Amino acid sequence: MRSLGLNELRDEFLDFFEERDHNRLESFSLVPMGDASLLLINAGMAPLKDYFVGTKKMAKNRAVSSQKCIRTIDIDRVGKTARHGTFFEMLGNFSFGDYFKKEAIAWAWEFLTKTLELNPEEMWVSVYEEDDEAYDIWKDEVGVPEERIVRLGKEDNFWELEVGPCGPCSEIYVDRGIKYGCSDPDCKPGCDCDRFLEVWNLVFTQFDKDAQGEYHLLDKPNIDTGMGLERLAMVIEGVDNIFEVKVIRNIISKIEELSQKAYHSSAKIDESMRVISDHVRAVMFLVADGVIPSNEGRGYVLRRLIRRAVRHGRLIGIEGPFLTKIGEAVITSYKEHYPELDRDRERIFKIISTEEEKFSETINQGLERLHDLIDRLDSKSMGLIDGATAFRLYDTFGFPLDLTMEIAAEKGFEVDQDAFYELVKEQKIRSRESRLDDGGWIQAKEDLEVNAPATVFIGYDTLEGESVVQQLFLDHSPVTELKAGDTGILIAEQTPFYALGGGQVGDSGQITTENSKIQVTNTTHDADGVYLHHVKVLEGEVATGQRIELKVNPKERGRTMKNHSATHLLHKALRTVLGNHVQQAGSYVDEHRLRFDFSHYEGISKADLQRIEAIVNEYIEGANAVKVGEMSMTQANELGAIGLFEDKYKDVVRVVQMGDVSTELCGGTHVHNTSEIQMFKILSESGIAAGVRRIEAITGHAVYEYLREMEQTVQMVAENLRTHIQDVVKRSGSIVEELKKKDKEIEKIRFQSKTSSVDEILEQIQEVQGVRFISQRIDNLDMNTIRKLSDTLRDKLGSGLVVLGSLHEGKLLFTAAVTKDLIETGLNAGNIVREVAKQTGGNGGGRPDFATAGGKDPAKVDAALKYVKELIQQGITK
Repeated sequence: MRSLGLNELRDEFLDFFEERDHNRLESFSLVPMGDASLLLINAGMAPLKDYFVGTKKMAKNRAVSSQKCIRTIDIDRVGKTARHGTFFEMLGNFSFGDYFKKEAIAWAWEFLTKTLELNPEEMWVSVYEEDDEAYDIWKDEVGVPEERIVRLGKEDNFWELEVGPCGPCSEIYVDRGIKYGCSDPDCKPGCDCDRFLEVWNLVFTQFDKDAQGEYHLLDKPNIDTGMGLERLAMVIEGVDNIFEVKVIRNIISKIEELSQKAYHSSAKIDESMRVISDHVRAVMFLVADGVIPSNEGRGYVLRRLIRRAVRHGRLIGIEGPFLTKIGEAVITSYKEHYPELDRDRERIFKIISTEEEKFSETINQGLERLHDLIDRLDSKSMGLIDGATAFRLYDTFGFPLDLTMEIAAEKGFEVDQDAFYELVKEQKIRSRESRLDDGGWIQAKEDLEVNAPATVFIGYDTLEGESVVQQLFLDHSPVTELKAGDTGILIAEQTPFYALGGGQVGDSGQITTENSKIQVTNTTHDADGVYLHHVKVLEGEVATGQRIELKVNPKERGRTMKNHSATHLLHKALRTVLGNHVQQAGSYVDEHRLRFDFSHYEGISKADLQRIEAIVNEYIEGANAVKVGEMSMTQANELGAIGLFEDKYKDVVRVVQMGDVSTELCGGTHVHNTSEIQMFKILSESGIAAGVRRIEAITGHAVYEYLREMEQTVQMVAENLRTHIQDVVKRSGSIVEELKKKDKEIEKIRFQSKTSSVDEILEQIQEVQGVRFISQRIDNLDMNTIRKLSDTLRDKLGSGLVVLGSLHEGKLLFTAAVTKDLIETGLNAGNIVREVAKQTGGNGGGRPDFATAGGKDPAKVDAALKYVKELIQQGITK
């Protein structure tokens, strides 16, 4: 057996299949692109679904990858066992209707026994009990003895979802020896003991399962294999578990250094070190791929991982921020294959540090509160933590429910999850992205019976052309002709009409014959490259076999081209200003505007937006020639071309160069010179998902129209202000100052009218447990007035607590003020006002001596103010 480390194993695997004519794929992002069925990529085949179902095509129809994956289904088991983890890499080779079982099995055996030199006498295989074809290949062609081939049932050796592609699988096992086994003399793969370690799963996707549960043979079956890189390294390095693999063990060594504790010194220390080493690896790759902490979806997964790691750091004595120090060890271990970790370390560490610091501010208070509660419950022999307490820990101290449950379980307690989730639902604090039952395999299938070859597209060079009608469709059924008034689909041998794709809309225009006039409303294409002209016959009729003239709407195409070319310039400007971590996440361009989605971890400042806009306009003004060429991907890489995944694995790629500014893979239509874009204006910038931003912009004539509208608006404002257009800013500023002065006068009058009743309010002083307090509702006070009134009452009170509520212009306001002597006893205005506001569906907080909050339900104000007395009695004010 060869001596190879994890990184060397990855390269050996990729090299092996690349030599066998597979496309060598880079790992996809952990964030699924265009797949709402998945929260995070959890398997090697997950990003390749479109290729398996045929909606996308890849040169050679075979691929190999080492895919980053995250699985959190067993997150609570991580650390407690030596086999569970959330982050791993999945090695896989794939065939999209190309080779099948014979090649997949032979290559898997060759890689393991010849390339890695594993002992074939220590290897077993399993097959699906009805898969005689795979059984015979293993026995007769590979030469595995029958006694080491195990037939297993559907539960173990058949891969399927509710609907879609599925099929039998065959697994390869390594016999680790009797010491890992059980007492069963007939122990073999399928046993629950640890003796037989599954290293590779070969899935033979040969069926399509329908909604009725029927299996239909696929015309072109697929191969989908998966082998855990860490598990393979475990076998090659001869260690007991993934945490002993050298690359991961190096990360644990850093944890030992920071904690001054030794791995394997105790079960609890081992558990914490395994959690930290696993979670920090996952966190580093998630942040590198654009995920940012949040209270929903994949951002919530990231937040959970960070906070679990921080908590386990505290358990082994690590004080202060430490995650980025572990992150440095992750970069050292992985930067050769994942250089983005090193390249983007500043951004990655900033996001991790911010989240760690935010949690560190509250973790000690939260832990203290939870442990106090557990001690009180334990003394009363109660084993259940109520949902309201779990929710308060989440809301106030940032404890995810699973963290509260984990700590509680360590002490033998359970948490009322139902009550917790009911509170979450009511408050709408967190919403999780749901998974579709079908696993994302249901596809919108084109139901046209297309019998035409791929359409020849001539629209890069001309907007007009002649062709012959090959097929016509009416109501999705093939017909021989379309008549006036009919709306249908027309397929021609060649076309100048661009079909929807690459973020660019399909062309519209006109088709004519000697006796007909046909409007083209849109153009799309199917997976085989056949262009579908969506048409309405305005006059006459058109028939199959007839010669036609096609003409694209030149104004629409021209403006769309300007917008498309501008997205390339915008992409470059974004990377220049924000950093090279910016990657395109989607785009849309039509004649009216452009929309560009990109990876970035925070909102863009006004100054940076202005700089980005200015840079794009500089590129336009620079009159950069736009050159388009077709070449191999190797040549494109030499030019530094960037592009989306689907462009990268074709025999020939199309490269669009804009001077020395931008070089991208792109199949869209573009201007001939950047000066044709004329002008570029950003309309908006916003976040559309965690770690994904969106810019909308306009170009050319649309900018002129926009500026004209703005000029008209400013002119109207000037007229309303009775000033000249050049004096609008000065005049509006002076009006604002006048209004501020009047507001202060009004506030002074209002305060004087209310403070005249201060003595009346002081007559309402209450006292409980030695604490004097005022709890009053006084409506129609704005925040400044209620704040001043609170201070006045507190000063006159001498020693005590003042809580006021006011309904002002539809807004519900609360304040709490505490005298200094009571602060020293532990009374806290921030905690008090927060709990009061929550009674009305609101929230808030602040300093121990003074704090404010906002409420939602005015009907609950009086009850909320009465709650102050109960808070003092319960001691929650501290």
